[in-house]
Amino acid sequence: MASQFIDVAKISIKAGDGGDGAVSFHREKYVAAGGPDGGDGGKGGNVVFLADPNLSTLMDFRYKRKYVAPKGENGGAANCSGKSAQDLVIRVPVGTVIKDQETGLVIADISGQEPVIVAKGGRGGWGNSHFATPTRQIPRFARPGLPGEKFDVQLELKLIADVGLIGFPNVGKSTLISVISAAKPKIANYHFTTLSPVLGVVRIDEEASFVAADIPGLIEGASDGIGLGHAFLRHVERCRMLLHLVDVSGCEGRDPKEDFEKINIELERFSPTMAKNPQIVLGNKCDIATPEQVEDFRKFIEDKGLMFIPISAATRQGLEDIPNIVYNMLKDLPPVRHFEADYVKPEPVIGDRSFTIEKDDESVYVIDAPWLARILDGCNINDYESLQYFQRQLGESGVIDKLVEMGVQEDDTIRIEEYEFDYVF
Repeated sequence: MASQFIDVAKISIKAGDGGDGAVSFHREKYVAAGGPDGGDGGKGGNVVFLADPNLSTLMDFRYKRKYVAPKGENGGAANCSGKSAQDLVIRVPVGTVIKDQETGLVIADISGQEPVIVAKGGRGGWGNSHFATPTRQIPRFARPGLPGEKFDVQLELKLIADVGLIGFPNVGKSTLISVISAAKPKIANYHFTTLSPVLGVVRIDEEASFVAADIPGLIEGASDGIGLGHAFLRHVERCRMLLHLVDVSGCEGRDPKEDFEKINIELERFSPTMAKNPQIVLGNKCDIATPEQVEDFRKFIEDKGLMFIPISAATRQGLEDIPNIVYNMLKDLPPVRHFEADYVKPEPVIGDRSFTIEKDDESVYVIDAPWLARILDGCNINDYESLQYFQRQLGESGVIDKLVEMGVQEDDTIRIEEYEFDYVF
């Protein structure tokens, strides 16, 4: 059934945040004043994609849309660093392409056996032992862990096959692949019999074979999404060559020449590169076509510089030589297409202290500065030294100067995320 084959899915992924650094002081009998010994937080887990040959659809992603890797462990006392979190491994069918939802650019092509890190976990925060100085001997603050990367991605399954069988519905593709390979697609005499692609391994001998894909039927306008639309075209993008089946008998009242042209127009509209793939045209149902029909169509195809082979998938006429012809052509063609990543992650600006300030009403100033909020999270605002450290960050970054420029007055409210302060000169 069509609902059983899912080849596109949209999901959200987020790598784990880094663990927070610890605020701790050395405690030991007979030691009057131990120094700071807060350990660092552990690294957050990555989001990793892995190709699984046992999967054939993206069905699982229809029901679960959010994937979050675990957070790193917080730091501990005695300079004990938190444990780094395990990676979140997401298994997908071989041939899944991961794209950024917003731009449509390729992030990764999951076609090999190696796991691919798509979202990296955040680094753990520093414990208070990093902030001890000769003048600040009791730092009661630490850094929280950095957030993990997060993306909204689109998964697209693009079959990995050497040869794609294309043509209008009911021209005999399913019958052909069942004859030349071990695949057993459902076959019947009605349109759109094949509602999901079928892969078949065609063996030439013990050490020679290729993979053929029976692609769902195509209709005019598929490149615009009509009918099965891109559900068909997506799966011929990797094919190295095409076997184009045409019903030369015209038994359903269609013109084989028009059918041939329409299919190629749809391919050209969807992907000019794909339309240039080598084609062998198989004139099917020759057992019920007249010799004149076959020869007229042969001349039409050969005038285009393409190879034409008359066959009958039902009676197996002309099929015995096709595997060897295809295999010999494949030997001279480039390997199966791999989609190169063209998405570039925004580079984090090291030491970025950008901020914005908006005046919410007459006496409330809202500061948006993620870096500042992270510092505040690691501070003990009831501790004088911690608060001094935080205020120095406000001064050095230019936040206080900007507030003064905007006309801040004593006792006005300063809001940073969930924290609120009264401004004091």
